[in-house]
Amino acid sequence: MTADPNPSASPFRWPVRVYWEDTDAGGVVYHASYLRFMERARSEWLRGQGMDQSAFKAATGLAFLVRAMQIDFLRAALLDDELTVTVEVKERRAASILFAQTISRADGTELIRAQVRVACVDVHRMAPVRIPDGLIPGLTP
Repeated sequence: MTADPNPSASPFRWPVRVYWEDTDAGGVVYHASYLRFMERARSEWLRGQGMDQSAFKAATGLAFLVRAMQIDFLRAALLDDELTVTVEVKERRAASILFAQTISRADGTELIRAQVRVACVDVHRMAPVRIPDGLIPGLTP
């Protein structure tokens, strides 16, 4: 799957299937698994924008780290469910990006609604820094 080249376009979608490792003993997705699903979708969104996070970190000493997260758990996902995780930029500040994310079943049932703020951080100083201009095409503060 590839990202829309325009970061402000309709939400980016990333498919996920629920495996045993994602669930508790009852076959219900464990709450922390949703965080992994959303992280993967944001990483794939960045990759679709032409950003290789490993190369970016090696070249600049910068990385995106989660600063804040608000999650509404609406319904549970189950073993073998086919899910879609969305990523949409809601706000871009000098040193952070606010994403709206959802996780839904293939039938459209919304399971998770989240707001995730990621900060651009100098990993050596663990301090926020300005997002380099032009890093993500079409995304300006």
